[in-house]
Amino acid sequence: MTPEQFRAWRKANGWKQRELADRLGLKRRMIQYYERGDRDGKTVEIPRTVRLACYAIACGVEEFDGRTVQWSSPTEPDVKSVDEDDDD
Repeated sequence: MTPEQFRAWRKANGWKQRELADRLGLKRRMIQYYERGDRDGKTVEIPRTVRLACYAIACGVEEFDGRTVQWSSPTEPDVKSVDEDDDD
């Protein structure tokens, strides 16, 4: 995800930088750095964890406790609980 894509995605969802920072558990300043792709003259890349969190938000995941998924949409996909995993 490029800085331009990150900013466009935030704007397409109608969020202010503060709102997205709160959703991602970041400071607003980090959102600004990611959108500029620069911090004090040094290149800033959007970490994989942030990109994955953005993807989860885009898919409707509001919270994850390691066992279940809380979806923001009224229709929940069939999600297998970690406790039901067959890889024991």
